[in-house]
Amino acid sequence: MCGRFALRLGRGEIRQIPGHQGVDVDEWIDEEEFVPRYNIAPRTNAPVLRRRSAGAGLLDAAGTEGARDPEVSAETATADSHYVLHTMKWGLVPHWSKFEDKTLSTTNARSENLVEGGGMWASIKGKKRCAVVCQGYYEWLAKGKDKLPHFTRHADGKVMLMAGLYDCVHLEGQTKPLWTFTIVTTAANKDFSWLHDRQPVILSTRAALDAWLDTSKQTWTPELTKLVEPYHDSASPLECYQVPKEVGKVGTESATFIEPIAKRKDGIQAMFFKQAAKSSVKPPSKTKPALKRSRSPSPIKPLDDPPSPTTSKKPRLDIPNVKDEDSDVVLLDGPSTPKKLKAEDVVSKKVSPAKQKPSKEKAKKVEAPASNAKLTSFFKKS
Repeated sequence: MCGRFALRLGRGEIRQIPGHQGVDVDEWIDEEEFVPRYNIAPRTNAPVLRRRSAGAGLLDAAGTEGARDPEVSAETATADSHYVLHTMKWGLVPHWSKFEDKTLSTTNARSENLVEGGGMWASIKGKKRCAVVCQGYYEWLAKGKDKLPHFTRHADGKVMLMAGLYDCVHLEGQTKPLWTFTIVTTAANKDFSWLHDRQPVILSTRAALDAWLDTSKQTWTPELTKLVEPYHDSASPLECYQVPKEVGKVGTESATFIEPIAKRKDGIQAMFFKQAAKSSVKPPSKTKPALKRSRSPSPIKPLDDPPSPTTSKKPRLDIPNVKDEDSDVVLLDGPSTPKKLKAEDVVSKKVSPAKQKPSKEKAKKVEAPASNAKLTSFFKKS
């Protein structure tokens, strides 16, 4: 089946039908009603390609039954007739309808029903055939409970033309006729059966396009039956790849919807590219953390905290370049000396009488042996 497709080209480019030489488009009916989109869903407008006049029973642009180009009759409407683009609504509403039945599933028409005859397509399959213009179509791959969207297009990038049917109806209460279309589907070929069991009928050649749009015989022919077979044109291969899941939401738009998910700007390939870019500028990245670390010690070390009012007047802070091992000399009470005196210095140097008070303890220690001598002499006498 076909539930979504893309056509985001400019209107001028769409008129040229890129990749299909010799397709002359005379006019685009209701061109202003089409908005180019990457995500065209059912019940929205899209352009289709049809013949300006294909014989009796065809509605003209005004919706008049049986109207035809005055210069082209049913007998002379051949493959030489010019094409017109016509903006129509996706989801066919039969011409006998009085109102638009939104419960009716007519976004796709199975080719088997066209070949077998009968059904709701019998009255239009011989007279009202068209080609739906797109860049490619979306299909969802069922993988367990998950569904992964894939985009299928021509490998050479040319515009894709899908076989379709169209109709025109005057609904009650409406002043303008409503033009609608459906996309014809067929069994998927062996190259695409892994994705889905159905795929659109694709008109890849000029001969196929002319044969499908030639409604001069006003009926279904064996030649048309061959056209709706599974796709097998090796000269114009198709390519298919996974795309973002966001395309599944109606109304969302992004150029990434038609790009492979591995090549999109925020995809896997972009991730590796960013990593390579980071590695190429690795040296500058090292200097940035170094700058940050040079500023970080100030809040970490407590010694850098501003001094409190009670400690700002300590002698240590008033003495520049003082080592920690010299702090005991600086903090002594009374007269201080610039350096410690060694024992030999005390013996060798003369001390003035004014400074003899601190040596009284030493004098007492010297007198101690004399008292001990008296005790020993006492025991000797006894």
